[in-house]
Amino acid sequence: MDRYSPSVQNLIAKLGSLPGIGRKSAQKLAFSILSMSEEEVNSITGAIADARRLTKRCGICQNFTDSDPCPICSDARRDRSVICVVESPRDVSAFERMHEYNGLYHVLHGVYNPVGNMNMNDITLSELFARLAEHSEVKEVIVATNQSAEGNATALYISRLISPSGIKVTRLASGLPMGSDIEYADDLTLANALKGRKQVGS
Repeated sequence: MDRYSPSVQNLIAKLGSLPGIGRKSAQKLAFSILSMSEEEVNSITGAIADARRLTKRCGICQNFTDSDPCPICSDARRDRSVICVVESPRDVSAFERMHEYNGLYHVLHGVYNPVGNMNMNDITLSELFARLAEHSEVKEVIVATNQSAEGNATALYISRLISPSGIKVTRLASGLPMGSDIEYADDLTLANALKGRKQVGS
């Protein structure tokens, strides 16, 4: 006899398929949802449906947004000579949280990872290069991919393609430990890594 009913098993399985959610966490979430009122459940499902329906990628930086262009790209006060290239929208939130960076962003939505079937064509590199070709005011590209083998390989690839254009390509300083994710870095570490960034290949 199955431990849970088919509908509960299905709910646990769907929740468990989300990144960072293990079996026990999925079970806990599932039973929390089952304990909610119908109004609370409808509110959550409505929020998920609205976010999925209304959220799009900014046509400039590729970050998730409800409006195109996004509020950051639309802000005339931002420094348009610098673009910070990050892996995910969560990394943009990390940089904005510390209030130390005033340039623009470009979100790759991944990094080169042949083991995970993610090649250079699967991330938004073509959009980045097209953007740089259209905006001569860009003087520096900060490659802020995570300090991982995949992040470093992606950073080196970007540097090799951009450097001949004369645009300065920098990498966050090594204040971020190898294997660390930017979204989990504390504000001070991230700020120091940003201020101590070094030119790639120097």
